[in-house]
Amino acid sequence: MVIDLEYFRQRLQQLRTELEALAGESESAASTVELDQARVGRLSRMDAMQAQSMARETARRRQLQLAGIEGALRRIANGDYGECFNCGEAIDPARLEFDPTTTRCIACMASG
Repeated sequence: MVIDLEYFRQRLQQLRTELEALAGESESAASTVELDQARVGRLSRMDAMQAQSMARETARRRQLQLAGIEGALRRIANGDYGECFNCGEAIDPARLEFDPTTTRCIACMASG
């Protein structure tokens, strides 16, 4: 099985660009909620706090995705991309197509 490293490098770089653009757009959603009861009712404030919490979780997940992308790009540079961390076998290109940041083959993922 031959993996087209250039294809995956470009795909990962595109994913990184998209995630970074989303991060810039959603920064205001995670900003501090105004607690002035004279300006905002209790339910509106609760909604804003819930939205803020969801925005922070989304940002946390985005950071994890970016870290995975950076790791995959390092593995491409080092020549280790597409090798399972657990068993060292080649990861099926279809699995990499689904998730180009994956680090384990399907057998090792299934075994836990």
